Amino acid sequence: MVEISKKTKMIKDIKKFIINNDLDGYLIPKNDNYFTEYAEINNLAKVSNFSGSAGFAMILKNKNYLFVDGRYILQAKRQSGKNFKICEVPHIWPRNIYEIDKKIIGFDPKLFTHHTLFKYFGKKANLVPLRYNFACRNNKKIKKIFYLNKSISGEDTKKKIKKLIKFLIKNKVNYLYVSASENVNWILNIRGKDLPNSPLVNCKLIISDNGKLYLFINTNKLTKSSKKYLRNINIYSENQFFQIISTFNKKNFCIDKNTCSIFDQQLIKSKFKIISDLDPTYDLKSVKNITELKNTMKVHIEDGIALTKFLYWFKNNKKELTEKDVERELEKFRKLSKNYLYPSFDTIAGSGPNGAVIHYKSDNETNRKLKKNDVLLIDSGGQYMWGTTDVTRTCSRGKVNNEIKNNFTRVLKGHISVVTCNLKYNYNGHLIDKLARKSLNEVGLDYSHGTGHGVGFFSNVHEGPQSVSKYNKVILKKGMILSNEPGYYLSNNYGIRIENLIFIDEKEKNLIFRNLTMAPIDLDMVNLKMLNSKEKNYLFEYHLDVYSNISKFLNKFEKKWLLSHIK
Repeated sequence: MVEISKKTKMIKDIKKFIINNDLDGYLIPKNDNYFTEYAEINNLAKVSNFSGSAGFAMILKNKNYLFVDGRYILQAKRQSGKNFKICEVPHIWPRNIYEIDKKIIGFDPKLFTHHTLFKYFGKKANLVPLRYNFACRNNKKIKKIFYLNKSISGEDTKKKIKKLIKFLIKNKVNYLYVSASENVNWILNIRGKDLPNSPLVNCKLIISDNGKLYLFINTNKLTKSSKKYLRNINIYSENQFFQIISTFNKKNFCIDKNTCSIFDQQLIKSKFKIISDLDPTYDLKSVKNITELKNTMKVHIEDGIALTKFLYWFKNNKKELTEKDVERELEKFRKLSKNYLYPSFDTIAGSGPNGAVIHYKSDNETNRKLKKNDVLLIDSGGQYMWGTTDVTRTCSRGKVNNEIKNNFTRVLKGHISVVTCNLKYNYNGHLIDKLARKSLNEVGLDYSHGTGHGVGFFSNVHEGPQSVSKYNKVILKKGMILSNEPGYYLSNNYGIRIENLIFIDEKEKNLIFRNLTMAPIDLDMVNLKMLNSKEKNYLFEYHLDVYSNISKFLNKFEKKWLLSHIK
């Protein structure tokens, strides 16, 4: 009750701010000023109680709106429905709401980009930059950065910088402003501990066409060793940004439309011409080199061992379990690896009806006891030295009814269609997404999220520009890592999702997908009669591959259980 009253008071305070500043409304995003998916500061959660990884709120004088995508509709209704009208994007944006026509809407210019606001509003509202002080306190101890040597990264910073300078010269750009921390971390082969789930340090970078680099960072995060490593880079505190660019004597900039704030963009625009709004770093880092892939494969073996041990434990445990018990046990198995650091996102362990909440997070209020025949959807991942994992398995300890079994099998057929598809003809995520949904669509079923996302190397678990979705037409290339995770969710009943990470390899001059994830699929959930010979053969070969890679790390009972999947 105390938490709810705090949030209600905060909403009232924002409404007072709106009135006192002659506004009609105010926008509150989830992101901080680094635009990262997971951040320590989350004003949206403070105001709305919504804990999902994406969304924003619009508070008007007499009404409050929360905008989330299809993954979060049920969660948002449960967490925030009392105080907010829930709107699903991309079907409803603020521009679709008649109440905001010609209204004055305030926003913090450090937390939004021009690109984002135009997508939200078009030209429908009058947008006014104005900062509301959320009085955020970050009392956490400052954590030092560290760097990755070439045996981990596979490519040194000099080589990466050369590629970016080549882009600048080719496109007649004088300065590239790298405002996304994930990109700066990749370019400089540095990492940090500023985020709860990603091993990144918050920082920004400018690269000049003459090879000079200007790093903007909290300098207290630098050690003697890291200063030596970064000795050829000009290092400044973050509040020196405008002071430094004011000394530049060339004329144009490239920025990133998705992470360059309106505040920073206006500072740059006051002195220079902006001629491009796409940071080329995204394309470069999306294609993993051989070393990055080898390191990623190693951690997927370790993660597969942990997940297989957990699945054996779960399937054979007759004790009464809660969702929190499941989360803790999986974390225990991951911690058996000396290379495991922490989760790559909050574990989703949804049983029965909670599994239908696509990005469910168990808490004291929702934590269920698993019933005998409940379906459990567990989506989790880890940050390891050196790599990032993400995997979903749906399983049960009891008898599964025919409806669930058939729908699980349809999801499995979609999953197999993705990993076995011909990339010559299905060369982007838009085309592959259709294959993933085909078996479900044939009986009028679907799911409201994308089929897959890009994944970083020891970085963010979600990474662009590639994805498998209805809207993504980025050409897929050798070395890219993607998730393969079709699903099906019946509200208030159960959820199904099967997710592996896959990467693009080459075989006989043809691009193919290969699995990174090494963990069994629950065959008790499968109606084998619905699978064709190609699909059955895939399951056999996949489980044989899993057994070959991890069986020597299992005890005799786990090994015997895993062997039963090869049939």
